[in-house]
Amino acid sequence: MDELDRGILGLLSADARISVATLARRLKVARSTIQARLERLETSGVIAGYTVKLGEAARAGRLRTTVLLTVEPRAQPAILTRLKSIPEVERIHTTSGRVDLLLQLAADSTAQIDTVLDQIGAMQGVISSESLIHLSTKLDRAV
Repeated sequence: MDELDRGILGLLSADARISVATLARRLKVARSTIQARLERLETSGVIAGYTVKLGEAARAGRLRTTVLLTVEPRAQPAILTRLKSIPEVERIHTTSGRVDLLLQLAADSTAQIDTVLDQIGAMQGVISSESLIHLSTKLDRAV
């Protein structure tokens, strides 16, 4: 990736609906150059897709929770399969710290979070869990 690719990704990160013509104008290159770069970035997997990033108004009323899980090593594949079937589980990350998995949940109420946490805690192979309810977002640079 060169400076032009980074410029394209930066502008797309701010507005995924930006047109090829606008990208070309802002980056001072030909439209055909932008189109070729986009195709290459998509083909190589740098750009996996174009999506909508929801604002606070759309997320209002949804509670986010981070769950830190410690699991038995041999049980992790089965636990991952079960976690993927729970609609409230939005993200699953493996970690290199004191816990094995970091989950992000989204739910409409604390009662719903409590139910999901009970489901997770009851899974065979889960050793311990810790949950943290997100109160507010102070910075979100996620692409």
